[in-house]
Amino acid sequence: MDLTAFAESVGASDPVTVSGAGTRGGPMPDARCVAAPSGIVEFEPAEMTVRCGAGTTVNELLSTLAEAGQSLALPAGGTVGGALACGRSDVYRLGRGPVRDTLLQARYVGAQGQVVKAGGQTVKNVSGFDLCRLLVGSFGTLGFLGEVILRTRPRPAVSRWFATTDADPFALLGSLYRPASLLWDGETTWVCLEGHAEDVEAQAGSVSGAREVHGPPTLPVGSRRSVAPTSLRSLTGTFVAEIGVGVVHHGEPTPTGTAVSTEVRLLHGQIKGLFDPTGRLNPGLDVLDVLGTTGGMS
Repeated sequence: MDLTAFAESVGASDPVTVSGAGTRGGPMPDARCVAAPSGIVEFEPAEMTVRCGAGTTVNELLSTLAEAGQSLALPAGGTVGGALACGRSDVYRLGRGPVRDTLLQARYVGAQGQVVKAGGQTVKNVSGFDLCRLLVGSFGTLGFLGEVILRTRPRPAVSRWFATTDADPFALLGSLYRPASLLWDGETTWVCLEGHAEDVEAQAGSVSGAREVHGPPTLPVGSRRSVAPTSLRSLTGTFVAEIGVGVVHHGEPTPTGTAVSTEVRLLHGQIKGLFDPTGRLNPGLDVLDVLGTTGGMS
């Protein structure tokens, strides 16, 4: 994919922001807005990789992969670039892995308007610093994704959700074989089991009081927090916890006094200074403040 036009639109001087489908936040105010190229360039089912423009919608990509019996660990909705830039996994993070492990290679436009390549088409071809992991969750403040190569995964033959009020979610985490998701609101436990139909049926039969449901519960939207496993049982209020992941979706805003340490802010500032010394990429966006109020990446 030719990124020349995209790089020229980003330029090298004035404040600029990038926008996809707008599902994860709109463009920054007081900055010129650009859009990343879209389209699926190459899909190699045998290699389990797909190359596409960052402006490609996740739903379009999932539809194409499904035809070959494959999928990938990106949350549905919005664009591929937006999902990677936010770095937030969906409730299937436990079984399908984090968003950051999906990105194998990225070609992005830096603050000087140049196209930069990070990563490799396969993990074994990568050398040097793993910039892909740095770009995931950076909210476009280090560079604007143009084209990416993603790791795909087999699409499960069966994916079924069950709910129970009789089973302990922490015990299920150890007894079930790789559940795709395990959620708990203090009373009810939801579990997603994936694989061959016979295996899913057998595992579901081992969950006390399990009944099949249409899907996961509605997640509270007050805040998204990172919580230590030892603190989960002491949670109060309305919440849904992702057991085994450490993310809690809470009905209340993040408590005051939850601040990022000075050391982390200093390190972040140094990294930002190397990639974008003039602060022209998504100006005014403080990634640490965003991560501090949403539970960070997952």
